[in-house]
Amino acid sequence: QLQLVESGGGLVQPGESLRLSCAASGFTLDYYSVGWFRQAPGKEREGVSCISRRFGSTNYADSVKGRFTISISRDNAKTTVYLQMNSLKPEDTAIYYCAARANIWCSGRVGDFGSWGQGTQVTVSS
Repeated sequence: QLQLVESGGGLVQPGESLRLSCAASGFTLDYYSVGWFRQAPGKEREGVSCISRRFGSTNYADSVKGRFTISISRDNAKTTVYLQMNSLKPEDTAIYYCAARANIWCSGRVGDFGSWGQGTQVTVSS
């Protein structure tokens, strides 16, 4: 059974960093791509970043390029997808979701992902 569990959210000040983790189980990453999405209050869910382990490729929303980094780690059959977020801004405040797509090609579209985690809150405020 495919399962995604996010962690690492919290309250930080502008300019600080956070690292989000997504513990992935129940599927083989070689045949999937994994994305991070976020949803701010009153706004639609949007794609933040995506990684395809099969091709070693990543992509980012323009709003986070140069500040966020997505990566994958595998340790003892446990796979974790990270989102390192630096130079955080108040507009980065949102619930962040990890999602998996049964396709080796990355996508930034919500509808392309069939499996979702429960989300983790990130708040950037002084």
